Amino acid sequence: MMTFPVRLFPSLLLLACVGAMGTALITQYGFGLEPCILCFYQRIPYVVAGVLAVIALSSKVPVRGKIVLIALCALAFAIDSGIAFYHVGVEHHWWESACVGGVNPEANSAEALKALLAGPPPVPCDRIPWSVFGISMAGYNALFTCGLAVFSVWAARTLKRQA
Repeated sequence: MMTFPVRLFPSLLLLACVGAMGTALITQYGFGLEPCILCFYQRIPYVVAGVLAVIALSSKVPVRGKIVLIALCALAFAIDSGIAFYHVGVEHHWWESACVGGVNPEANSAEALKALLAGPPPVPCDRIPWSVFGISMAGYNALFTCGLAVFSVWAARTLKRQA
């Protein structure tokens, strides 16, 4: 049986989180792809998993604690994969979402007026600003986080067997 250094898996998970967040920020600020609210929701599990990975890298955390933290990373990635899959469904109009469209400037209500005065309308979640091979950023995120969840489960089980 091959043994792995205990710090390897949290390091790889942290690298994946930093890379994903870096990619999201570069596409937003470098290429002007404005995120919708679901895009922002997909970033939260990356931050959570990144913090868990940093904690797992601490030398003061015992191996059993590292296993639990990596398993929690798997949960965060699974949640993110679900959010991303939901976002893909919204993009393809498989189901309804409250964040489709924007503010209707023709609406005659106080809420519509407040929304217009508050600034530009939020980016609609059903708009696909970028895709490659017919897969949007949300689609790639669903695949990536699903893979990270599987990897995290495997890593936690591997460390448990090594302990």
